[in-house]
Amino acid sequence: MTILIWCLFIAGLLPLLAKGPLAFAMNKLGGYNNNHPREQQSKLTGFGARALAAHQNAFESFIIFAPAVLLAIITNNTGEFIVQLAVIHVCARVAYNVLYLMDIDKLRSLVWFVATISSFMIIWQCIP
Repeated sequence: MTILIWCLFIAGLLPLLAKGPLAFAMNKLGGYNNNHPREQQSKLTGFGARALAAHQNAFESFIIFAPAVLLAIITNNTGEFIVQLAVIHVCARVAYNVLYLMDIDKLRSLVWFVATISSFMIIWQCIP
């Protein structure tokens, strides 16, 4: 169960870590506008727009993954397969962010699919 909790912790950090490249891109766009960051973000293109999308998608992914892992823990379904699915999810999400920033779209979509399916498979494994 410790690995599941670590995966949940890391997945929770991923949206925050994805903010780094976004802040970098915003800073290059005339300095980071902390008064109106969303207005500034709407003007990003290229790398900056991809960094914003990766940042937002990290939150969207966490919304599925976190309840899946918590369900596994609550229902005491913390076996090796569930742990492997959680690790796959986290690794796929890290790869997803990198691929998004590098503008490798097709592989990024495949990795997104792997991460999303792994979350739903965790939930599926908890159904009696």
